[in-house]
Amino acid sequence: MPDISSEQRRVEAELAREMAEGEREKREQTRSRVEDDRASAELSRTTAEHVRALAEEVREVTERSRREIESARQEREALRGVAEGARRAAEDARHATVATVAATADALSAALAQMQFLEDARNTIRQLKIKPDDAQ
Repeated sequence: MPDISSEQRRVEAELAREMAEGEREKREQTRSRVEDDRASAELSRTTAEHVRALAEEVREVTERSRREIESARQEREALRGVAEGARRAAEDARHATVATVAATADALSAALAQMQFLEDARNTIRQLKIKPDDAQ
């Protein structure tokens, strides 16, 4: 019987060894899954950090765009004010030109009237000098 007992112990030892090997494989698989999960979590963390950096960049670009749009709006308002001032100045210049033309016309009319008066006076003086009655 000693052979059966030693054979039985050998079989039991082999079974125990196989069970231990199975447990080792399970632990190895568990450790592998944990490592995969850790790598996946690290990748997720890296991706989240990248997304956060992109979101910050988008926020900065949005803020810069908002400032540029506001600046363009202010420039447009300033140009509108300048254009309105230029329009008023052009209108004032037009009125001044019309007034200048009217004053020039008045001055020319007065000068023409004076010239006409002088011409009439000259003719009158000539007629007075040449009267047939005075010649005799």
